[in-house]
Order: sequence, then structure tokens, then C-alpha cells
Amino acid sequence: FVAPPAARPEVDARVAVATVAGLAPLALEQPASAYDSVVAMLQSWLVGGTVLTVIFAAAIIAAAANPLTKRRQEVQNMMNKK
Repeated sequence: FVAPPAARPEVDARVAVATVAGLAPLALEQPASAYDSVVAMLQSWLVGGTVLTVIFAAAIIAAAANPLTKRRQEVQNMMNKK
């Protein structure tokens, strides 16, 4: 099987002019790139993760150093001594 020779598409000058005209505004002003939004998303995740870490650390410290629990243990020890 021999393939027929491929027909080369003719490039119409009007298509080239329309393409250049359509892309001209992009050359004048750079569009907002996806990089900026990705960086903003990563920064928000880092800030949110840091805030959650601080909240959980504070909750763990509060649970470990609960003054009410310590006072209950002191009272129980005093009652056991009597």
C-alpha cells in the first residue's frame, strides 16, 4: 500500500493577518499568568496550615496544662490523705 502524496494546506494570507491582529493586544499587555494564581494558592495554603498548626498546638498545650484537672487531682490527693 502506497499512500498518496500528502496535500500541503495552503496558508491563506488573510488567516495569518487575522491571527496576528487577534494576538496583537497580548503583545501590548501581558495577561495574568497562571503562575500568579498558583503562587497565591500556595501562600494561602501555607498561611492556613500555619494557623491550624498554631490552633492545634494551643489546644494540646491547654489540654496538658488544664488547671481544673490539676485542681481536681490536688483535691483528690488531699481527700486520700485524710
